[in-house]
Amino acid sequence: MEIKLMKNILSANDEIAAQNRKHFAERRVIVMNLMGSPGSGKTTLLEQTLTRLTDKIRIAVIEGDLFTAKDAERIERTGVDVIQINTAGGCHLDAAMIQKACESLDLDALDLLIVENVGNLVCPAEFDIGENFKAVVLSITEGDDKPLKYPLIFKESAVTLLNKIDLLPFTNFNLQSARRDVSTLNPTIKIFETSCTRGDGLNDWTQWLLERTAI
Repeated sequence: MEIKLMKNILSANDEIAAQNRKHFAERRVIVMNLMGSPGSGKTTLLEQTLTRLTDKIRIAVIEGDLFTAKDAERIERTGVDVIQINTAGGCHLDAAMIQKACESLDLDALDLLIVENVGNLVCPAEFDIGENFKAVVLSITEGDDKPLKYPLIFKESAVTLLNKIDLLPFTNFNLQSARRDVSTLNPTIKIFETSCTRGDGLNDWTQWLLERTAI
């Protein structure tokens, strides 16, 4: 019974996601679903990304979190339009939430919409929101075992950002092992090593994102 219920939930979500995808395509806006654990550095990475891109393309952000608007307030300070979604305990954003949030955005005035999903390596990967592609942030401090422990999110993503790379000397994180595991799970995935404090990899990452936006 639980399996049937989950299938029904995902089926209903997929229908709305298809509507979202069609709506985004008609307005020629690219949508990225940004995922990762709490503390992986998603919001800081997003701030750095926006700083590098807002003079090149038109961007808006949808912020997903269980409670508070702290992350949305940080994004707002970059000058980018941002919509906050609080799930009140829910572990992911779904297609209906995105559809509702987009009612407050002028999609015709955007090139890129970034959805920062709720911090979680499991549920967000299971729910299509109508995005063009998914991106997953994995912090060096989380450990190199995470790709094999949580394979779906890496299989579903177009890009992995190995973040906080500046902390590598202070951890036992095996960079080669992590890269190998991610690539084994998803041979076509793009991998960037990033540091938001030193700036490592951020120019390459934002250039890749610009190229995706031009598709």
